[in-house]
Amino acid sequence: MRPSILTRSLVSVTAIIGIAAGGLATASTSFAASESAAAKPAAAAAQDATILATQNFGLTANQAKGVQRWLKLYWGYTGAIDGELGTNSWKAMQRFLAEYHGYTAGIDGDPGDGTKRALQRFLKESWGYTGAIDGDFGSGSKAAFARFANWCVANF
Repeated sequence: MRPSILTRSLVSVTAIIGIAAGGLATASTSFAASESAAAKPAAAAAQDATILATQNFGLTANQAKGVQRWLKLYWGYTGAIDGELGTNSWKAMQRFLAEYHGYTAGIDGDPGDGTKRALQRFLKESWGYTGAIDGDFGSGSKAAFARFANWCVANF
């Protein structure tokens, strides 16, 4: 009888150790998964920031390069002429818009509502934009911006 009691005890202890070890393995896997899930929003936010960092409003790379050359010559743009209107391009554009077209927010390089409204004022005054000054950069705004950019390509 003793061997069977001893065998049962060993089997029970082994099962308990196995369950405990399995619980720890599951807990560490669960913890790793929750850490990974927590890292995803930060990665997504960084990706969103990257996406927002370049905003050409429908311009081709060549048109955006023309705008960048104009910004470099007159408004302190110091970045690459790469055809991507990013933060530094928009900071230079905001300096121009603040000087002549009623932009009053910070020079932060974010082409948000205030930047778009001031840009629409500029496009309305000089580049044939006929829509509302509403910050909605639709087809009329994009077409006028493209006319300005084409002028920049031809002249800079």
